[in-house]
Amino acid sequence: MSKNPTLLEVSGVSVTFDGFRAINNLSFQIGSAELRAVIGPNGAGKTTMMDIITGKTRPDTGKVTYGRPGKNLLKMNESAIARVGIGRKFQRPSVFESQTVFDNLIMALKKSRSPLDVVFYRRDDSDVSKVEKLAAEIGLADQLQRLSGELSHGQKQWLEIGMLLAQDPQLLLVDEPAAGMTPEEREKTTDILRKAAETRAVVVVEHDMEFVRRLDCRVTVLHEGAVLAEGSIDHVTQDQAVIDVYLGR
Repeated sequence: MSKNPTLLEVSGVSVTFDGFRAINNLSFQIGSAELRAVIGPNGAGKTTMMDIITGKTRPDTGKVTYGRPGKNLLKMNESAIARVGIGRKFQRPSVFESQTVFDNLIMALKKSRSPLDVVFYRRDDSDVSKVEKLAAEIGLADQLQRLSGELSHGQKQWLEIGMLLAQDPQLLLVDEPAAGMTPEEREKTTDILRKAAETRAVVVVEHDMEFVRRLDCRVTVLHEGAVLAEGSIDHVTQDQAVIDVYLGR
């Protein structure tokens, strides 16, 4: 058996919006503990790809399977997909700004969410321990009692990544995490994502090539809704087709 079995398989997926083919026979695989960067020009299909994986968009054709045995994600709604272990971070951070960092993380912990469970929830030492461990992992151990609205843009991004990690996803989709960050924040973000990918799959959609290079992972290049090239950052940046449609711009 492979050391890193396939977690997600997208096979022959196509979707058309008003005559425009946003995804065109797209196929790729993600391993169960892997960091993957997805790059490509605007309109390449990066956001639509994430929408399909998370159930927001239904493709016209193709298959998307997840886990072992493979679950057919195309038969599941968005909340069911989230429950089986797929988390998504959008470009703009979305945190509860009037709550502390600690409260944001404790609310995000993977728990039963029935109305009775929520009403009678009492935090225990193991929950506090999980939050403290998560806060250390995302570089916010010394910010736990701070209101989230007071954090810097980069810190809010880390907090949202932490809130997703609190759900214990096996696949994490992250959209342009480096946007608007200082160089120091970007370096820390690289560390957070690389650490997270030791125990789960992390797919990062990004435009910043310096950030992608620092991730030091396999890169998938999308163009016109299909895979144009795949491999190391050095391999794809030397690919003439990638230079022509993306890097040369």
